[in-house]
Amino acid sequence: MAKLLIEKLQSNVGEIESNFQQSQGKYQVCNMDMDMNNDLEKRISDAFCVFDHHGDKFIDVREVGTVLRLLGCVPTEEEVNEVISATESEETSGEVHLTKFLPHVSQLLMERKMEPAPPEKILQAFKILDPENKGYLAKETFGKLMMEEGEPFTQEEMDEMWPVAIDPISGHIPYEFYLNQLMVYL
Repeated sequence: MAKLLIEKLQSNVGEIESNFQQSQGKYQVCNMDMDMNNDLEKRISDAFCVFDHHGDKFIDVREVGTVLRLLGCVPTEEEVNEVISATESEETSGEVHLTKFLPHVSQLLMERKMEPAPPEKILQAFKILDPENKGYLAKETFGKLMMEEGEPFTQEEMDEMWPVAIDPISGHIPYEFYLNQLMVYL
């Protein structure tokens, strides 16, 4: 999944550069002039335009979660659905227009919503799951928790996680090492 996003971003670098040119206090956003008040709005517009395939300032609602993650957010599916509900176009069902998305997401980011948990909190959670202080979790136990508790992971997400999380020699998840690997990606 992360590979697909990176490949998509790499293939769109030229398009982003041409769509986002500064011109006399205005910016070309998705091939249209738009006033940008600050760097946050520029970041949001830039991320949005990666997925605006027609240059009309619309994206498919299925891309909203990806745009939020590209901005560094860690939304739950419920939060993604809330953003979609608040920003989906009334005229064009299934699409989100930049003019509704930009102020809504700007406000969420200024309120520091959907931020990733700090590493200390993640480590604390792992330690709670390891009452014997072994420094690792069993794959089976951790996998069951990830797929059944909270916001469950899909099998595809688990398959993507295992190669990074599991120590190939012991078959366990040394959680401090895994947490360090996660921090590299954030």
